[in-house]
Amino acid sequence: MRRLEFLVDSNHQALRLDVFLSKNQNEFSRSHLKKLIEKGHASVNNSPAQAKYRIKTGDKIILNIYPPSSSGIEAESIPLTIIYEDEAMLVVNKPAGMVVHPAPGHVKGTLVNALLNHCSDLSGIGGIERPGIVHRLDKDTSGVVLIAKNEIAHRILANQFKNRKVKKTYLALVRGIVKSASGVIETSIGRHKTNRKKMTTTMDQGRQAETRYEVIETLGHFSYLRLFPKTGRTHQIRVHLASIHHPVLGDSLYGGNIAEPYLKIPRQALHAHRVGINHPLNKQPLVFEAPVPPDINNYLAKYRQNPN
Repeated sequence: MRRLEFLVDSNHQALRLDVFLSKNQNEFSRSHLKKLIEKGHASVNNSPAQAKYRIKTGDKIILNIYPPSSSGIEAESIPLTIIYEDEAMLVVNKPAGMVVHPAPGHVKGTLVNALLNHCSDLSGIGGIERPGIVHRLDKDTSGVVLIAKNEIAHRILANQFKNRKVKKTYLALVRGIVKSASGVIETSIGRHKTNRKKMTTTMDQGRQAETRYEVIETLGHFSYLRLFPKTGRTHQIRVHLASIHHPVLGDSLYGGNIAEPYLKIPRQALHAHRVGINHPLNKQPLVFEAPVPPDINNYLAKYRQNPN
């Protein structure tokens, strides 16, 4: 257990306890501090206090920090392709077919199972010993995933995503010939009314979403696109491309099935190619890149040789 001790001066007179603690340390968010206080981990003048307590000059505040508890998720020895790693974060190239986080039907073999085995220096997120998944990729989308190792890095990286400071580039093979060399797709996106696994752009009350795209190449029955999602809605790129009648090849949920005589691809041909952020601790700009995976490369190579 660690102890953080504070002595209140006149500049902080009358602040709420949780507000004071959030201003005077950068390890925990205010919402997490409120949970710690509710659990009795904070005291004022050696007595338990509530988050709403208004502090006074001369108050002695102690915050007890306990080691993170187990997540209950099993660590598994699963190979990972590490793009970058330091004390605050790591970046992996997630293969297609790997689920990011355990869920019903996928309790093993996930990225989180692999990370718990790989990382020996997790300080906990929200008091739980687990990697901080900052953003997610769908099971059959490959590419760059960022993971925070501690509460500070998780909060800062999450804020960069929330405030749209992260530069994301995806690559996709899509059905049909996209005629415009570039464009922007702007719609609202919400959950489908009848198919709850699916998102749709036909919702009256969805969340605004924007995706910019550029055509890299057209080959016979498909186009090769570079995409720049400004927002990060569930299935955003997949549902946006389907909305302009160019679904991702292999994406059966959104109409990307491939008919004979064309070759099939065993998953949705979508890849998170590049992510640019500012490092959560030293603020240095960083760009992480995952090369185009073999299945997409091979499909391109086949039709570059013979577009028909």
